[in-house]
Amino acid sequence: MFYLVCYDIVNNSRRQKISLLLEAYGLRVQKSVFECVLDEKQYKNLSQRLLKLVNKREDQVRFYPLSANTRTKVAVLGTQAKLAIDDAAFIV
Repeated sequence: MFYLVCYDIVNNSRRQKISLLLEAYGLRVQKSVFECVLDEKQYKNLSQRLLKLVNKREDQVRFYPLSANTRTKVAVLGTQAKLAIDDAAFIV
């Protein structure tokens, strides 16, 4: 499933930890927005890890699931990430 993950984190230290965690799961498309393709196990794992970092009284992380049909209708105005979440990458 494709998710748009957005966050609003008050504390700089927590924000950096959450940002680094999300970078391991997806592609940053804006400062606090990531595109992630996650199966059920990855979604659950990421959610549990985020819950350990988030201050529930101050912070917020949102997961927006997008269908394949909806993804094709995304419009980007202005600069765009050099890679897309569906691009193949080889790490050696």
